[in-house]
Amino acid sequence: MKAAGVVVEYNPFHNGHLHHLLESKNATGADLVIAIMSGNFLQRGEPALVDKWTRARMALEAGVDLVVELPYSFATQHAEVFAYGAISLLNALRCESFCFGSESGNISAFETTADQISRYRDQYDLKVQDYIKQGMSYPSALSSAYQELNLSNHLIDLSQPNNILGFHYIEARNKIESSMKAFTISRKNAGYHDQSFTSSNVASATSIRKSIFSEDGGLSKISPFVPSTTLKALQAYRKRYGDLHGWEMYWPLLKYRLLSSTAEELRVIYEIEEGIENRLKNCAKTSFSFYEYMEKVKTKRYTWTRIQRMSLHILTNTTKQAMMDRHTEPKYIRLLGMSSIGTRYLNKIKKEITLPIVSTISKGNPSDTFLDRKASEIYSLGHIEPEKQADLYRKEYATPPIIVSR
Repeated sequence: MKAAGVVVEYNPFHNGHLHHLLESKNATGADLVIAIMSGNFLQRGEPALVDKWTRARMALEAGVDLVVELPYSFATQHAEVFAYGAISLLNALRCESFCFGSESGNISAFETTADQISRYRDQYDLKVQDYIKQGMSYPSALSSAYQELNLSNHLIDLSQPNNILGFHYIEARNKIESSMKAFTISRKNAGYHDQSFTSSNVASATSIRKSIFSEDGGLSKISPFVPSTTLKALQAYRKRYGDLHGWEMYWPLLKYRLLSSTAEELRVIYEIEEGIENRLKNCAKTSFSFYEYMEKVKTKRYTWTRIQRMSLHILTNTTKQAMMDRHTEPKYIRLLGMSSIGTRYLNKIKKEITLPIVSTISKGNPSDTFLDRKASEIYSLGHIEPEKQADLYRKEYATPPIIVSR
């Protein structure tokens, strides 16, 4: 059985994701698709709309065969570390290939770009650091350093978000010396950061979330852009818990952490550096919503995404040491769900897998799973009602891998 891998967040699963899933199967000729999916908190420092179990079921019902959680120590990182963790897990699961969406759509250009930058790695890294010292954001520094190298033609545009991720997927594969073959497909219609609906049936996850959190808060507006299974799952989640998750839900908790912590205590939190802790504390004092706080804190150098990730690590009290201990290599495979095909595949290859497979969190090494357990516990605090908090909290410990038959 040939397995192809995809790296996803599915926040929520929409028609563009379905297109990517189907095209990945076609392009790779795979018998099944394995998705490495972020947990309850995401790469841009956001809480997922619904918990990882609900999103795993969305994926399985849409055609994914195996869903594995990307640990917090990789899922909430900048693109290079995020990609390394995901590609390492796909390689551990014996995938023959992986496929990602991009603005480029040209896999040869990705391979050439990775090769070219590898040749000039020292120069490239020095230029990136120089641009950061000049006050540039990390993504802008990457793009500017790349342009300054003035490499050969026919390379990818590293100012585009999905191109950046795709480039790091290729780099990660090369770094671990994996034999996985890479494929890419062009993103369809909607751009990654589109804020509004620009197509009749495909929209970005950003625009879908914006619609969900609009004044009327209805889900009917997003129905043309998501599979019916996604819409039903979102409706059921809202009915069960009262609301979907967003940063405003966690603002009182974050504000408490900021105001009750000293600058010295904040300084040990992952990604906090260069005195930014003082700015965070001062802006929190006069902010009465997460959006207001973000608008006050962000600068040209400290982007919205970077501030969100800092804020997330403050919320979860994730220190530099705790993160550094756990993001060097994935230490386990957390299985969230599988189809009948995925079950057969896993049974076939499990003797070849060197990482422990964790079906329930209580069976994992407590030290390895510490950050993920803590993240799920904090995620449950978004709801005020104790019974809803308890219900989400129990999911982390009591939910076995979801099985979907086809």
